[in-house]
Amino acid sequence: MSGRVVHFELPFDDAERAQRFYGEAFGWRFRALPEMGYVLATTGPSDEGPPSEPGFVNGGLLERGLPVGGPVVTVEVEDIDATLAEVERLGGTTVAARQAVGDLGFSAYFKDSEGNTMGLWQSAADD
Repeated sequence: MSGRVVHFELPFDDAERAQRFYGEAFGWRFRALPEMGYVLATTGPSDEGPPSEPGFVNGGLLERGLPVGGPVVTVEVEDIDATLAEVERLGGTTVAARQAVGDLGFSAYFKDSEGNTMGLWQSAADD
């Protein structure tokens, strides 16, 4: 299990306003994925994939709603289903079960023991 933080998600009420804010405040770049209702956020040097320089984590912006009502930190795991079982054993709850993200991999959401919504990521190559 990696356990690395590999992604973040920030909900918005106004996509253009959020992109303008983060773009001007931090120099982030964006790429809309309208078919997914999602906007990819690149926070640093990148070759259209993971950041190419240590210290950067890319993320995404999406419309505020369930399961993302506040900022979400996403952790990479080897097996989402096994991790969700462990989360539940430890007092957390599954918010959204494993779902495919194109051919890139799989995501899921859970609430931790403190009620925080967190994300999980499993690369397709790990499936």
